[in-house]
Amino acid sequence: MTDLIVRVAARGEGVTADGRHAAFAAPGDTLSPDNTVLPGPHHQTPPCRHFPNCGGCQLQHLDDESYSAFLTDRISGALAAQGLTAPIRSPALSPPRTRRRAALHAESKGGTVTLGFSEGASHAIVDLRECWILTPGLFALIAPLRKLFARVLKGRARLHLTELDQGVDVLIEGKITDSLAAVEAITAFCGANGIARLAIDDGIGPETRWEPEGTTITLGGVAVPFPAGSFLQATREGEGALVTAVREAISGATLCADLFSGLGTFALSLPGKVYAAEAGRDAILALQSGASRAGRTVFAEHRDLFRRPLTAAECDRFQAIILDPPRAGAKEQVAQLAGSKVPVIAYVSCNPSSFARDADILCKAGYALDWVQPVGQFRWSTHVELAARFSR
Repeated sequence: MTDLIVRVAARGEGVTADGRHAAFAAPGDTLSPDNTVLPGPHHQTPPCRHFPNCGGCQLQHLDDESYSAFLTDRISGALAAQGLTAPIRSPALSPPRTRRRAALHAESKGGTVTLGFSEGASHAIVDLRECWILTPGLFALIAPLRKLFARVLKGRARLHLTELDQGVDVLIEGKITDSLAAVEAITAFCGANGIARLAIDDGIGPETRWEPEGTTITLGGVAVPFPAGSFLQATREGEGALVTAVREAISGATLCADLFSGLGTFALSLPGKVYAAEAGRDAILALQSGASRAGRTVFAEHRDLFRRPLTAAECDRFQAIILDPPRAGAKEQVAQLAGSKVPVIAYVSCNPSSFARDADILCKAGYALDWVQPVGQFRWSTHVELAARFSR
């Protein structure tokens, strides 16, 4: 049946057997002669009133089975483009309403404040009245933030919300009214809503306006200081799935390197001695501080692995290496790993395409891609994460 939707493409549109694309179509749907999508067995009613306008989700019309298949297909397709195959496990999906960090937009105009995600490929803001991906704690702040911004916000701002050990961390990137009334409004908002920290970045870096006690995030049982705006895995469930996969991949190793370590999501969850390298100065200092206070054996180095990757000889010192690079992948570091004798590599990726490119380099150098674990922590989005194991 050439009009049957057989898969979902990378950007979220359904694709028929003969290659036609249809927006908001799920596998099993049918495309009528006038291009109307006729729902099939895997097409669910989107739960949120803001779908499909809100850019926070692109795939709410997929049931869990077809969403899982989308994640798997993205990975298998990227590997196939490099001539590779691998066992791909069932995806680990984060439940709805578990996103503990988010970047939103706010605009104060004509006495009205609009606050929410941007529309897809647009600067227009969807004013959130419900949300099926944010944790209840984050969503509960939307209404109080509207009231605060009505008093203090100048124009438009980007808003970063993150749940930490002490409560929610709020980072506002934009202009705030410089007045005593604004200061008092911010203080009242923070006190009334249990805010862990509120910082404002008007272009010269975050300036903390409220922080009753030092903010931390617990990683691997260690409370790590959390620099404003730092990276954190989107959901606790997603973090747990990735950590479990990495620990399995390097099982038995007691001397490991965690490259692109960030705050230490993996370094602090590993047994034995760990070398951690990260280009972000604030992040690596936070990891160093947390590990030191907890008595963990972690050697943390401020190192740009794109400009100065570990050499093959340096890699050979370790029983296992963990990679968790940004979306661009780790081409420079992988080139050195390809010439090393490291027996096991655990690779965590947020981009199947750059992962597959790096996997091809490693496999041509004699590594085997043992398995891939997809992780869907950006639920109903086209964002795909994974953890994989390579062995000599």
